[in-house]
Amino acid sequence: MSIRCLKYRLYVLLSVLGFLGSSNYLLAQEKNLLFYNSEEVQIQGYAQAGLNFVAETNLFWNLADVPELDYDSDTEWIESYLKPGVGFKYSLNTNTNLYAKISLVGSSTLGTDAFNEGNTGRITLEETHIGFKTNLSDSIIFHTVIGAQELKLGTGMLIANGGSSGFERGALKFGPRKAWQRSVLIEVDYKKLNGKVFYLSPNELPSNDTNNKLVGADISINASNKYIGVSYVNVLASDAPYPKVAQNGQGAPIITSGDREDLNALNLYTRNHPFKGKLKNFFMALDIAYQWNSRINLTSWGGRIQTGYDLSKIKWKPTLMYTYQVFSGDDPNTEAQERFDPLYFEGSPSAWSTGSKSSMVFINSNVQSHGLSIRLQPKPKDIITFRYSHIRAQQLQSPIQFGQAARVEFSDGIPTVVAGVTNKHLADDFFIEYNKVITQNIYVNAGFSLSIAGKGIENIVGDTSLWTGAFLNVVFNY
Repeated sequence: MSIRCLKYRLYVLLSVLGFLGSSNYLLAQEKNLLFYNSEEVQIQGYAQAGLNFVAETNLFWNLADVPELDYDSDTEWIESYLKPGVGFKYSLNTNTNLYAKISLVGSSTLGTDAFNEGNTGRITLEETHIGFKTNLSDSIIFHTVIGAQELKLGTGMLIANGGSSGFERGALKFGPRKAWQRSVLIEVDYKKLNGKVFYLSPNELPSNDTNNKLVGADISINASNKYIGVSYVNVLASDAPYPKVAQNGQGAPIITSGDREDLNALNLYTRNHPFKGKLKNFFMALDIAYQWNSRINLTSWGGRIQTGYDLSKIKWKPTLMYTYQVFSGDDPNTEAQERFDPLYFEGSPSAWSTGSKSSMVFINSNVQSHGLSIRLQPKPKDIITFRYSHIRAQQLQSPIQFGQAARVEFSDGIPTVVAGVTNKHLADDFFIEYNKVITQNIYVNAGFSLSIAGKGIENIVGDTSLWTGAFLNVVFNY
């Protein structure tokens, strides 16, 4: 697709969005798709759709621009998705309900995306589950669900994204698939206490299915904007490989299939407003995870601390936040494995991604980052967010990335980032994002980001280029 064609399509989209913003007709359509409703039976329709225009220059700091690879570091593409669904609820009595939901996802990419995939897409099942919910008393609610469903634990540090998009399925940036392919959930609420046990199997890409199966439990206390909870996850089965650092960091890492199997993970998460009075809008959040696997002699750790202040009483209602997150890497001076496994984390810039552009290169293993953000709300339906991330390796001469590079294969012919770095500074990312609520069902999101490679990258490959990217999308959600 040419730049002229992309500009034309962006112009068309902006014209359509301008119409959406001024149309009184659409304001009248702000409602849910309720097909049928009676005392016993309810049939609810769901529909979500998105269209995203993306442009990237000097992808991966131009690391992949080498003669032996047929790879274009400058590219533009358009991705889209449609997610229709229908839900059914049957009330046995005032306290007990049976329900079911089925939905599909159709996604596509037109043009060539960041991982050199293009003109592709798939239609897959998304949510297909049945559930039972009953009030055992005024303060106890019992709930169980079987089938494909969405499930997120805590802040999404380990368990959030149960479905994979991108590559042959298209819609890399949107990532519309969230549901776990197979699951069993049993949940109990008692006043402010919530407890759940679960079985999960993710909806992985057919080209990269490592047959993961997980079980676990979570318990949390939620009160207004405060919470505290703990999750436990055990990997029953998996073919997913781990990279093991070469002794003393000399040489390529050893890739061993099936190392994720038998992994145990414990995650503590909490958020609180510790002060009253003038500092009541100051907040702190903490996530800590510890992992172990005696079968492969693994112990690893990771965590995040956030502090912020919400200035809601002044113009534009700014919210300031500092974030530090770190994930252990494999120590080249030991025989043990210390690599942190991020499992199925929520990887958006507002959640657990390490940087904005850099999150396409570094997963949450052997990395650390300092992040600053400011969120502004100039109008009730307009939000502007600025983010900066300083990204570093946690362990020198140890694998800092394993996943995307294995798919892109841009490391051929270059001393690879996967093998580690000799300087901890990896990158500095800058990101500005604009969110607009057109109606309660229609949203617009636009952003521009850039990344500057750090000394750790430059020492490996020599000269690097400024990596930039921009996007504009609209999402319809009914």
